Amino acid sequence: MKTNKYLHFVIIILVLTACKKEGEPATTVPVEFKETTYQTLGTFDATGKPSYLLAKDQISSDLLTYVSQNFNGQDLRTTHPDLLSSTAIGDIDITQQSDVFITFVYQNTYLGNAIGFYTYPTNAPPASAKDIKTIIYAFPQAGDKTPLQAGDKVKIGRFDPGTSIGFVLLKSAWSYETSSLNNKAVHFCSNDVLNPEVDPSLKKHVVLVNYAPENKVLIAFEDLDRTTTICDHDFNDLMIYATVTP
Repeated sequence: MKTNKYLHFVIIILVLTACKKEGEPATTVPVEFKETTYQTLGTFDATGKPSYLLAKDQISSDLLTYVSQNFNGQDLRTTHPDLLSSTAIGDIDITQQSDVFITFVYQNTYLGNAIGFYTYPTNAPPASAKDIKTIIYAFPQAGDKTPLQAGDKVKIGRFDPGTSIGFVLLKSAWSYETSSLNNKAVHFCSNDVLNPEVDPSLKKHVVLVNYAPENKVLIAFEDLDRTTTICDHDFNDLMIYATVTP
């Protein structure tokens, strides 16, 4: 009987292997940030709550209701294709010396995601991961079981003109067991070129959502490989907005 079971197992493996087409093109190509260093804006506790939170912004119930009704489980390819076809990205271009803040609005995921940012010269956007020299964690734990509340806000820095700021969601980077961050987690960036999907129509992981009643533009992230069947393409896994002063 043991021999028969073993042969049966081998046959199944052979059949599964035969079903895969040789030379079939890859749908994703891993992106490695080998030349990137990682920092945090400051310290955080065992739940991932930053010690450097500022006074909260007021997030209205109307805004949260709008997000819930228009993005939870809604495939944007059907409901808001304009957001995916837009060439606008979530990066911020600094035109005069400015202080920049980001505010946590919403998350809907089962993953312990972190959110960070990077900078680059506005006239030289990144062409590959090697162009990203430093990623700074702003919200170490902004996913499932996050300690953050809507309106939690941090200052990410003061930046000179000619600087652009990009954002990155690090998928499952937060460890619930060790309260630490994994820099090697899959990165989904606001610059499409840095994302792993091969198909250009699936490389976008950040869309801009204009909430006109409050003059807010949400930066909204999708945290799953968009070539997979489990991806819902609703871009509500993490939502933040940025404030630039002056």
